[in-house]
Amino acid sequence: MRHPTRDVGLLLLTAVLAIAATLAWRQWTSPAIASAETQLQSRQRLAVLPAGSYDNQPLDRPLPRPAAQRPNSRILAAYRATLAGKPSAIILVTQTPGYSGPIVLSVAIANDGRLIGSQVVEQQESPGLGARLGDPQLKWLGQFANHQLGDHWALKRDQGDFDQLAGATVTSRAVITALQEALGYFDEQRSVLLEGSAHE
Repeated sequence: MRHPTRDVGLLLLTAVLAIAATLAWRQWTSPAIASAETQLQSRQRLAVLPAGSYDNQPLDRPLPRPAAQRPNSRILAAYRATLAGKPSAIILVTQTPGYSGPIVLSVAIANDGRLIGSQVVEQQESPGLGARLGDPQLKWLGQFANHQLGDHWALKRDQGDFDQLAGATVTSRAVITALQEALGYFDEQRSVLLEGSAHE
């Protein structure tokens, strides 16, 4: 006949060993996971810059963010890309409310205020609809390249210059507004972003 106390003790020992193994595994893998996430985020932020357009490590030295923010979006970070010691582009990381949650974009802007490119860093939009905004095969974000602040930043259905992401009007408008406001932020803060400040 089995002793109930022995069974309980065995169950407790098994539970303790399982918890210890789980904690040890988490402790061992957490740094690797965090490092992989950081590398992915860095690649996403820098993917907006053409190869050969910079020779520094822009993300290593974030720029100070002036207090001025946008009506519909928020600048989270700013970085300066340089080539041969001279500014070649500014990367702005901006967040805007989407249909299902915040959309975070990395936006590269040339010295003359032209949008070089944009990339989705985070989004929670509806699968198959708004979530397709970062789909590399769809290339929806590609239509904004080479546009400037003075262009018509609206959907064609709203008398603007841009196509809508099919089935995702709210997402499309949110991204267009965020890109326009990023260009406006750059325009207002151009000297600080390109020339630097005493805080660097």
